[in-house]
Amino acid sequence: QVQLVESGGGLVQPGGSLRLSCAVSGIIFRLYGVGWYRQVPGEQRELVAQISSGDDTNYADFAEGRFTISRDNAKNTAYLQMNSLRWEDTAVYYCNSPTGRGVRFGWGPGTQVTVSS
Repeated sequence: QVQLVESGGGLVQPGGSLRLSCAVSGIIFRLYGVGWYRQVPGEQRELVAQISSGDDTNYADFAEGRFTISRDNAKNTAYLQMNSLRWEDTAVYYCNSPTGRGVRFGWGPGTQVTVSS
């Protein structure tokens, strides 16, 4: 059974930083791409960044230059370093494995990120 567990969220002031973690179990982690997504209540979940099994990365326009996605295959964990946070980054952040049409696995609980002064 695949499990995705996100952590590292919290309350941060505008301009601050957070590092999110996504612990994955139940798969051979190194074989899968990983994506970070976020969702605001009442809106659709959107892709923030993704990293392939070969460490190629892609970012949404709003994340480019501020966020960095990475992975540690030895720890079965993916990360999202978020810098220069803005109030509009407030959302629940999730990880999953992206496909051409969606995601491979069920969603984890997510981790809340709140940017506020």
